[in-house]
Order: sequence, then C-alpha cells, then structure tokens
Amino acid sequence: QVQLAESGGGSVQAGGSLRLSCLASGFASENYCMAWFRQAPGKEREGVAAMSGYGGFKTLNGKTTYAEAVKGRFTISRDNARNTLYLDLTNLQPDDTAMYYCAHDNGGRTYCTGGLSPRDFGSWGPGTQVTVSS
Repeated sequence: QVQLAESGGGSVQAGGSLRLSCLASGFASENYCMAWFRQAPGKEREGVAAMSGYGGFKTLNGKTTYAEAVKGRFTISRDNARNTLYLDLTNLQPDDTAMYYCAHDNGGRTYCTGGLSPRDFGSWGPGTQVTVSS
C-alpha cells in the first residue's frame, strides 16, 4: 500500500529555518516524480517544489522545479536509501504559514513535467504544519 508521511513542521520566527521530511512506503520513491505542496487556511493547495526520479535519462535525473515564491529559499532533495523526500525551508516568512504535503505523480511518471498542479499528484499524506510568526 502506497503511503506518504510528512514530518518536521513547527513554529518559527520570520527568518528561521525548518527541514520537512516525507517518508514513503509501499513503493520506491526514487523511481517517481515527487513534489511538495502547501495549503494555507482559506486558500487552495499550491505547488512548492518538485523533483524528478531516476531512470535511464541521466540529464533528467533529479531535476527540480520551484514555485516563484520560494525560489532561492526552499530546497527539495531525496535520500533514496531512506526512501525519503526532503524540503529545506530557509528565510521563512509569515506568508509561508501553511500545512505542507508531499505527493507523487499520479501518472507514475519518473520525470516531472515541470508543472506543480495538485491535480497531477496523489497519495497525499496527512501533512505537517508550518507556522511562521513575524
């Protein structure tokens, strides 16, 4: 059974940092496009970052995509041995306050398409809350 479990959220002051983790089970996440999303109260879920999996096209392996709002502040990465996806959040701002979720590509694609639409991803975990105070 495919499952994703996020952790690492917390409450920090503006300018602070956090590392979010997403432990995958029931499948080898390294073979799939994976992504992070967030949803603030009263707002739609939005894509934050995506990372391609690993296959035969070396130039595409591990390629990353970021939302404009987080470029230069957030970093997506993987530890394939641990079957875990990470999101490092730095220089956090109050607008980053949200529930953060990880997900894998709905179509089973190894390489991400470059988009961050929640409709293209699934197997959502319960999420982890990030709260940033000013």
